[in-house]
Amino acid sequence: MAELGKGVTAGKLALNVQKRLNRAQEKVLQKLGKADETRDSAFEELVANFNKQMTEGSKVQRDLKAYLAAVKAMHDASRRLQDCLADMYEPDWFGKEELDAQVEEMIEKELDNNLEDTDTLWMDYHQNLTDKSLLGLDTYLAQFPEIKARLAKRDRKLVDFDSARHHFASLQKGKKKDEAKIAKAEEELGRAQRIFEELNVELQDELPVLWDSRVGVYVGTFQSLAGHQEKFHREMSKLSHNLNDIMTKLEEQQQLKKDATAAAKKGGSKSEEANHSQASSPAPKKPGPPPSRPPPRLSPSPDPKQQIAALLEDEAAAPDSDSDPTSTTQQSSVTNGADAELPPGFLYKVKAVHEYTATDNDELELKVGDAVLVLAFDNPEEQDDGWLLGVKEAHWFLKKDISAKGVFPENFTQKV
Repeated sequence: MAELGKGVTAGKLALNVQKRLNRAQEKVLQKLGKADETRDSAFEELVANFNKQMTEGSKVQRDLKAYLAAVKAMHDASRRLQDCLADMYEPDWFGKEELDAQVEEMIEKELDNNLEDTDTLWMDYHQNLTDKSLLGLDTYLAQFPEIKARLAKRDRKLVDFDSARHHFASLQKGKKKDEAKIAKAEEELGRAQRIFEELNVELQDELPVLWDSRVGVYVGTFQSLAGHQEKFHREMSKLSHNLNDIMTKLEEQQQLKKDATAAAKKGGSKSEEANHSQASSPAPKKPGPPPSRPPPRLSPSPDPKQQIAALLEDEAAAPDSDSDPTSTTQQSSVTNGADAELPPGFLYKVKAVHEYTATDNDELELKVGDAVLVLAFDNPEEQDDGWLLGVKEAHWFLKKDISAKGVFPENFTQKV
């Protein structure tokens, strides 16, 4: 007999065609109610669970792949944005003459490292999700097509079994009984029943196990997803914080440059104005460092911004120099403590126009705007040139405690 294809002869082809015709005929008879159909409700429930499980698993797989595609797209977008920032970040923004070149180099190095770490973090995140979540889900779903094919084969063998059963029954009920045909039909029925039951038993064992495995698969998939998400966002938060710090440094250095330029312009304007008004009023003096005290005290230098503020306040206080000398004399008189609102030895009050950080235990720390009650030294020989003794007004009126007194540089304050 001539072969029609590899392993397929005309006889096998005819046999397959005949089987299909018999199955189609059997299904028609069953639908018309002319032939009974073997039903197994327990197995049908297993099949329904299988179909549901396959649908849900396929949906999770599809959505997880879409999530990974979104992560990849976000990585690409983040990389392009970071590259754009790196291209825009130029050292001359800071001004090489005004700012420390080492600081600029450090900031640029931090930026490069931050961008590289961000790119690596995105790649690791995508790779970990692929390896630990998606591949496990793919392995789980890979077994469904083979089981689905065996379920379809089981359905065909069930129809063959029903068909053989009906054929055998019809021969037995016939008026003319052909023993040879009955024996052959019985043999075919036994073979069809054996094939069907083998498949049926195998699937009855495998489907419940497969159904129960879905919980472990989903737990592993989403635990892995959540763990890698948590790690990614934690590390990304650190990198984002670093990037924010870098941008803050850039903003601060740019602001310092603007402030220095503005101070230089303002100082030049004041110098020019002072030269024109020398005949009418003396030029204001810039406050210098506090007078030197005996060691180990140091002589701090006032902040440049505070110098500018002092210039303005000195100008505002200049007209007070023409006030009544009698009033000044009265303010300078030492009180003997009879006035309960003033500390013993009170001379006059001053206001801090510059911050001063104490460098010794007997010194008074000043902040701009602090009001200080100046006191007379118990022993005038202890007074150093350019230094005053006093107690903060707020502290005195709150606690009436003279022990909080201390010395401070006179040129950091202004008499009020």
